[in-house]
Amino acid sequence: MKRILELIRKRTGSQAKSTIPFRLNLLFFIVFALFALLVGQLAYLQIVYGGKFQAEVDRTDKTVMQGNVPRGMIYDSKGRLLVGNSTQSAITYTKSAGVKTSDIYQIVNRLTQYVNIKKGKLTERDKADYILAAPNKSASVAKQMPKSYSQDSDGNAYSANKIYANEVKYIQEQGIHLSNKELAKATAFKTMSSAYSLSTVFVKDEGLTSKEIAQVSEHLTELPGISVGSNWNRDYPQGKSIASIIGGVSTEQEGIPNDELNIMLASGYSRNDRVGTSYLEKSYESILAGTKSQRQVAIGSNNQIKSSKEIYAGQKGGNLNLTIDSAFQKKVQSALDTQFAAAKGAGITQYSDGAYAVAMNPKTGAILAMAGTRNDTNTGKTTEDSLGVINRTFVMGSAVKGATVLGALMDGVITPDNNTLPDQPIYLPGTPVKKSVYPIGTYSALSAEKALQVSSNEYMMALAIKEGKATYTPNTALHLSNDVFDVMRGYFNQFGLGVKTGIDISGETTGIEGASRTSDGQLKTGSALDLSYGNYDAYTLIEMAQYISTIANGGYRMRPYIVQSVQKTQNDGKKGAIESVTKPKVLNRVGFTDADLRVVKNGMYNVVHGTDPWTTGTLLKDISPSVSAKTGTAQSFYYNPEDPNNPDPPATITTSLVSFGPSDDPNIALAIVFPNLSSEDGNYPQQVAKQIYTDYYKMTNQSK
Repeated sequence: MKRILELIRKRTGSQAKSTIPFRLNLLFFIVFALFALLVGQLAYLQIVYGGKFQAEVDRTDKTVMQGNVPRGMIYDSKGRLLVGNSTQSAITYTKSAGVKTSDIYQIVNRLTQYVNIKKGKLTERDKADYILAAPNKSASVAKQMPKSYSQDSDGNAYSANKIYANEVKYIQEQGIHLSNKELAKATAFKTMSSAYSLSTVFVKDEGLTSKEIAQVSEHLTELPGISVGSNWNRDYPQGKSIASIIGGVSTEQEGIPNDELNIMLASGYSRNDRVGTSYLEKSYESILAGTKSQRQVAIGSNNQIKSSKEIYAGQKGGNLNLTIDSAFQKKVQSALDTQFAAAKGAGITQYSDGAYAVAMNPKTGAILAMAGTRNDTNTGKTTEDSLGVINRTFVMGSAVKGATVLGALMDGVITPDNNTLPDQPIYLPGTPVKKSVYPIGTYSALSAEKALQVSSNEYMMALAIKEGKATYTPNTALHLSNDVFDVMRGYFNQFGLGVKTGIDISGETTGIEGASRTSDGQLKTGSALDLSYGNYDAYTLIEMAQYISTIANGGYRMRPYIVQSVQKTQNDGKKGAIESVTKPKVLNRVGFTDADLRVVKNGMYNVVHGTDPWTTGTLLKDISPSVSAKTGTAQSFYYNPEDPNNPDPPATITTSLVSFGPSDDPNIALAIVFPNLSSEDGNYPQQVAKQIYTDYYKMTNQSK
């Protein structure tokens, strides 16, 4: 039995031994098969999809970045540079996609080791953002601040944005104390972190030293996004005598003005682009700005810029050639300043707004000069204000009487052959007598020519009464037609008085119309009479220039313009081909006849050359070639903005002048105003005009 059991045990053991290798072999086979399948799959993927996966690893997003080009320059009519660009070295930062504030923080701290950055204007929020960008600082603050700052009363966590806002709040509550060096870093951090993705900002563009440039250049590898570039500022080689006409350009920090943001973004601008913000710089922005350069940028999977390739070099901004000769402009400004200084010396400018003058070619509308002196009535300080010519309004007085006479001629209430009227004062119930400056009874009757020569208010009121279809009886109510204001203003508008002239500078305002009716709806009869001799509505000086030019050129209201032509900029920065030339534009033809015009032109000639003792413009009689003119005086009151309810404001006098020359073939028209003087003594507009004509005739070789 024992023997049998041993045999069975041996047999069973041998079977077990033979079974174990089989199982192992099966297991090994299965593992091998799976491994083979895996290798096969990997081989398949490598062969079939290897390129795709490698491309994914090396994936780059390609995008187009735009770069600014040099802004166009502005030249005067003689080719002198008025506005150019001064360039200076700059440290720039291009923000990569996906860059974190902590990355920017580290870049700033490295950069400030090599560059001295001035601290700028920082809000408490700006300072807190800088502090929280430090490594692990946000997490540290989150642990320190109360739980109520990170979760609600039910224990639900706030959003990441709200938690961060509360971190800022906590930092501010604890008090922010940064050294000057840290404030400088915070300034750079603010500039760099506020940049849009793939946009470039200037970290430092003033006072950069050669040492700073060298040090930054040596460490660019540790300063991702930082590079050495250049920036520009507008400069004025001929001085700033017409800087206000040129206008301004925004800084990178200011960027696009809010009121034009959507339009300019849709036109391809970036928010921080430097753009023209006023006047010529604004009106001709699309030309001066040029066309941005384009670079195709490849961004790797780590959101860093891998390569950059220029695909379009851009087009430098176009240049503007103005109608203004800067040398003549300076002389006009000088003449204006000299005479205003004389008025100030006479003690009559304490309420004056300043003085303004404009010269225009009546045949084309080209502006030859625009000058202005603004007077601060509180301090007595004067500043250049050429733009006052187009955006300040004044009651001009008798200078508008040429339009009054021509309006009456067109209305048919007088004719070139039948225009003599009684010269009598107007007595209306309850109002002071309305009369001319000369004594009552000086003239029994006047023709239209003579009325212009001696500046008769009485004659102009007689015309208004005729246009208002009324009959005058002394000390009796005058019943003018309800449309008398519309009739007279309609004629004035044809000359450009009371309407925009269309000048190619943004910011032009229009004249101010006085009320035609009282609060209870009654026609303001006395004001209608005042309107006839220029003592009611207010006009800009550019409107006055357009009006006198319309008379000078025979009835064509020309659109004033300052830009004569647009010229390309070559790659080397020099002026290139002319792209466009401004063509004179007739806005309307005034409907008077040649005979009508002769009446007014003869009257204006006699204003200067007449021999009557009440002739008003004789200071200009010695100018050669001869000139024609119409003087103006308007009575007003000075209303102090700081005391608007003063029941007894001081009376003031505005003196003005419109003129053209040579009288027989005009190529220059002038409009000049000295508003709100304390006295009309001095003939300041005529003094200015005399100097302007002398300089202009000499510079254009017309002197005789």
